Amino acid sequence: MAFEALAEAAERWCARTPFQLIAAEETERRMDFYAEPGVSFYVLCPEAACGDGFHVWSESEDCLPFLQLAQDYISSCGKKTLQEILEKVFKSFRPLLGLPDVDDDAFEEYNADVEEEEPEADHQQMGVSQQ
Repeated sequence: MAFEALAEAAERWCARTPFQLIAAEETERRMDFYAEPGVSFYVLCPEAACGDGFHVWSESEDCLPFLQLAQDYISSCGKKTLQEILEKVFKSFRPLLGLPDVDDDAFEEYNADVEEEEPEADHQQMGVSQQ
Protein backbone atom coordinates (compact mmCIF):
# COMPACT_ATOMS: atom_id res chain seq x y z
CA MET A 1 0.00 0.00 0.00
CA ALA A 2 1.28 3.47 -0.79
CA PHE A 3 2.53 5.39 2.22
CA GLU A 4 0.09 8.24 1.56
CA ALA A 5 -2.83 5.82 1.78
CA LEU A 6 -1.44 4.39 5.04
CA ALA A 7 -1.13 7.91 6.49
CA GLU A 8 -4.75 8.63 5.53
CA ALA A 9 -5.86 5.40 7.22
CA ALA A 10 -3.89 6.43 10.32
CA GLU A 11 -5.62 9.84 10.34
CA ARG A 12 -9.04 8.14 10.18
CA TRP A 13 -8.02 5.89 13.09
CA CYS A 14 -6.85 8.91 15.10
CA ALA A 15 -10.26 10.57 14.64
CA ARG A 16 -11.79 7.72 16.70
CA THR A 17 -9.10 7.56 19.40
CA PRO A 18 -7.25 9.95 21.74
CA PHE A 19 -4.14 9.68 19.53
CA GLN A 20 -2.81 12.24 17.08
CA LEU A 21 -0.62 11.50 14.10
CA ILE A 22 2.17 13.96 14.88
CA ALA A 23 4.58 12.98 12.09
CA ALA A 24 4.46 10.94 8.91
CA GLU A 25 7.87 10.54 7.25
CA GLU A 26 7.52 8.94 3.84
CA THR A 27 11.24 8.36 3.23
CA GLU A 28 11.54 6.36 6.47
CA ARG A 29 7.95 5.05 6.13
CA ARG A 30 7.45 6.02 9.77
CA MET A 31 4.38 7.41 11.52
CA ASP A 32 4.59 8.88 15.02
CA PHE A 33 1.56 9.00 17.33
CA TYR A 34 0.96 10.82 20.61
CA ALA A 35 -1.82 11.05 23.21
CA GLU A 36 -2.07 12.69 26.60
CA PRO A 37 -0.73 11.93 29.22
CA GLY A 38 2.55 11.36 27.37
CA VAL A 39 1.70 8.13 25.54
CA SER A 40 3.71 7.84 22.34
CA PHE A 41 4.68 5.20 19.81
CA TYR A 42 5.65 4.88 16.19
CA VAL A 43 4.91 2.48 13.37
CA LEU A 44 7.34 1.53 10.63
CA CYS A 45 5.41 0.56 7.53
CA PRO A 46 6.65 -2.08 5.11
CA GLU A 47 7.27 -1.35 1.47
CA ALA A 48 4.89 -3.16 -0.83
CA ALA A 49 7.74 -4.88 -2.67
CA CYS A 50 9.47 -6.35 0.37
CA GLY A 51 8.06 -9.11 2.53
CA ASP A 52 8.64 -7.38 5.85
CA GLY A 53 5.74 -6.58 8.14
CA PHE A 54 4.87 -3.57 10.26
CA HIS A 55 6.94 -2.71 13.32
CA VAL A 56 5.74 -0.82 16.41
CA TRP A 57 7.98 0.70 19.04
CA SER A 58 8.13 3.48 21.58
CA GLU A 59 11.05 5.57 22.68
CA SER A 60 9.34 6.04 26.04
CA GLU A 61 10.40 3.58 28.74
CA ASP A 62 6.95 3.95 30.32
CA CYS A 63 5.11 3.02 27.12
CA LEU A 64 7.31 0.25 25.79
CA PRO A 65 6.09 -2.60 28.07
CA PHE A 66 2.49 -1.94 27.01
CA LEU A 67 3.34 -2.58 23.36
CA GLN A 68 4.06 -6.27 23.94
CA LEU A 69 0.52 -7.32 22.94
CA ALA A 70 0.76 -5.47 19.63
CA GLN A 71 4.28 -6.73 18.95
CA ASP A 72 3.21 -10.33 19.60
CA TYR A 73 0.24 -9.82 17.27
CA ILE A 74 2.45 -8.48 14.48
CA SER A 75 4.90 -11.36 14.77
CA SER A 76 2.13 -13.98 14.66
CA CYS A 77 1.20 -15.68 11.41
CA GLY A 78 -0.54 -13.89 8.57
CA LYS A 79 -0.42 -10.44 7.10
CA LYS A 80 -1.73 -7.62 9.21
CA THR A 81 -3.26 -4.33 8.15
CA LEU A 82 -2.30 -1.00 9.65
CA GLN A 83 -5.84 -0.69 11.03
CA GLU A 84 -5.56 -4.04 12.87
CA ILE A 85 -2.18 -3.09 14.32
CA LEU A 86 -3.35 0.35 15.47
CA GLU A 87 -6.35 -1.26 17.18
CA LYS A 88 -4.03 -3.65 19.06
CA VAL A 89 -1.82 -0.72 20.10
CA PHE A 90 -4.87 1.22 21.32
CA LYS A 91 -6.04 -1.80 23.33
CA SER A 92 -2.54 -2.16 24.80
CA PHE A 93 -2.43 1.48 25.89
CA ARG A 94 -5.93 1.68 27.40
CA PRO A 95 -4.60 1.43 31.01
CA LEU A 96 -2.09 4.25 30.38
CA LEU A 97 -4.85 6.39 28.87
CA GLY A 98 -7.09 5.85 31.89
CA LEU A 99 -9.66 3.92 29.85
CA PRO A 100 -11.39 0.72 30.96
CA ASP A 101 -10.13 -2.54 29.52
CA VAL A 102 -12.39 -3.60 26.64
CA ASP A 103 -12.23 -7.24 27.74
CA ASP A 104 -13.93 -6.48 31.07
CA ASP A 105 -17.39 -6.87 29.48
CA ALA A 106 -16.45 -10.20 27.94
CA PHE A 107 -15.27 -11.43 31.33
CA GLU A 108 -18.55 -10.41 32.97
CA GLU A 109 -20.55 -12.14 30.22
CA TYR A 110 -18.46 -15.28 30.63
CA ASN A 111 -19.16 -15.38 34.37
CA ALA A 112 -22.82 -14.39 34.08
CA ASP A 113 -24.08 -17.97 33.97
CA VAL A 114 -21.83 -19.25 36.75
CA GLU A 115 -23.87 -19.96 39.87
CA GLU A 116 -22.82 -18.05 42.92
CA GLU A 117 -21.98 -20.11 45.95
CA GLU A 118 -23.71 -19.56 49.26
CA PRO A 119 -21.52 -17.52 51.57
CA GLU A 120 -20.14 -19.62 54.36
CA ALA A 121 -21.13 -18.80 57.92
CA ASP A 122 -18.57 -16.84 59.84
CA HIS A 123 -16.32 -19.23 61.67
CA GLN A 124 -15.05 -18.39 65.09
CA GLN A 125 -11.42 -17.56 64.92
CA MET A 126 -9.39 -20.32 66.49
CA GLY A 127 -6.35 -19.54 68.46
CA VAL A 128 -5.53 -17.09 71.19
CA SER A 129 -8.50 -15.10 72.41
CA GLN A 130 -8.14 -11.41 72.73
CA GLN A 131 -9.48 -10.61 76.23
